[in-house]
Amino acid sequence: MNNITVVSSPNNRGKIRGTLLEKSEISYKIEDENFYEGKLSVERLSEANDTLPFTISEKLVKAYNLSLEAGDDVCFIGELRSYNKLIDGKSRLILSFFVKEVVENESAKSVNELTLTGYICKEPVYRTTPFNRQICDVLLAVNRIAFNKSDYIPCILWGRNAKFIQSKKVGTKVNLTGRIQSRVYKKEIKEGEFEERVAYEVSCQRIEVLDKEETAETSQDLA
Repeated sequence: MNNITVVSSPNNRGKIRGTLLEKSEISYKIEDENFYEGKLSVERLSEANDTLPFTISEKLVKAYNLSLEAGDDVCFIGELRSYNKLIDGKSRLILSFFVKEVVENESAKSVNELTLTGYICKEPVYRTTPFNRQICDVLLAVNRIAFNKSDYIPCILWGRNAKFIQSKKVGTKVNLTGRIQSRVYKKEIKEGEFEERVAYEVSCQRIEVLDKEETAETSQDLA
């Protein structure tokens, strides 16, 4: 047993289990406490893998006696956080799973689940694919408990969920359940020259509007 006190956020709760892709190293320090950053490979049902970044305090590493070596199998409880980072002179939104608890003896081989409660802070972007698949991108502002700030989480909705959310206004409060996913894409940095990048987002499985006048509106699409 350890003596770490976990303060769970009702707005941002997640659990992931997977395999460390590389040895995690101390990346930064806040108020004399060191933090490690690493990447976790998490299997999908399709047998593809998501590569998810995480951050964990040295206090937790020591409390659970973690080695954080490549190939280690770990299970974390925490929240998905965002921050802006200056890269090549431009500000980019960076996402990382902030670990608040380590789960020992988890029986499931792979876990990737996240529940968010927040506000639509940008007009939803609705589109259809060449195969007529409905997609909607939503940016969710999630208040961070005990801090005077919000995390901005990109979410992607499919099928009936996409159709359901497309007309919702900025400021609408929603509860969303899904999984964190990584997506590789190519960014044109100058004419004819492309750079491979990884985007992170929450793939929605269920969404509910929480505004008083729309409490009953719920949509679920597990496809």
